[in-house]
Amino acid sequence: MPQMLTQPVARLDYALPLGPFSGPMNKAIGTLVGLTRSRTAQQPQWAPVAPLVNPHGVKCREGESEAEAPILRLLSFNIQVGISTRRFRHYLTHGWKHVLPHESRADNLRRIAELIASYDVVALQEVDAGSLRSGFVNQVEYLAYRAHFPFWYAQLNRDLGPFAQHGNGLLSRLEPRELQDHKLPGTIPGRGAIVMRIGFAGTEVLVVLLHLSLGERSRQRQLSYVRALIDGHERVVIMGDMNSHLTRLLFSSPLSDTPLVPANEMQPTYPSWRPAVALDHVLVTPNLSVREFEVLDCDVSDHRPIAVTIGVGGAQHLQ
Repeated sequence: MPQMLTQPVARLDYALPLGPFSGPMNKAIGTLVGLTRSRTAQQPQWAPVAPLVNPHGVKCREGESEAEAPILRLLSFNIQVGISTRRFRHYLTHGWKHVLPHESRADNLRRIAELIASYDVVALQEVDAGSLRSGFVNQVEYLAYRAHFPFWYAQLNRDLGPFAQHGNGLLSRLEPRELQDHKLPGTIPGRGAIVMRIGFAGTEVLVVLLHLSLGERSRQRQLSYVRALIDGHERVVIMGDMNSHLTRLLFSSPLSDTPLVPANEMQPTYPSWRPAVALDHVLVTPNLSVREFEVLDCDVSDHRPIAVTIGVGGAQHLQ
């Protein structure tokens, strides 16, 4: 069983760390960071948390209450801490941007804010919550205010103090009925999931936002943990950077015995400049109908975002 944190999670509502960067240097850098943080494997832990509130945020579309909205617009996006990568060589030549601030990061964040503003729930991966490289700007908070989201949460997964605060982020126009911060198991510490219960269309949906490990063994442990989290919930959405092919998730992972189905057929999301591999996914239970699905043509990160519109009622899945 996962261990519940008995002490307050340090800066849990604000901070995030320098995790593995997407690309060929990912595993080496992630391993080095992990070894400097801990010599033992990450054990699963979790804590109930509260979202931060933006008083200027817009909750619902005009004329709708959040529980009665007929559709829910979802977006999952690995934003690579606001770094735009357009060639594989940029992982080397622009690698310093993962440590030091740069002017183009602010421009990229503004573009991301414009992109996400029309969605109801946004899952962010590889976000910095206030360190040297981000100009000590909490990127989740910035995007919440810029795109007028009333509820936001930043998850700390790897804390490198003033040098990097790296992890996941949640933006929502619907007030969470419950919010949990989960530290996923793994050989190298630093992966997490945010679990949110929301009211939608007269029912309740469990939304799991996550970023999984590159290593197969750790990823299988994490998926087993997620499998236990969703057990017993009727309506579920899982979305994020899963660092895995869709076929492996559906047929060779602990999720294979669940009713989860992909929001659409596999479409590549990485690398953003010439997508060839599908690493980012949205999975839903069959009683949630998928109305729209799109991998957005976007060059502000090294991943492309996935946009999905869902409703309650089942069987309407795009092909």
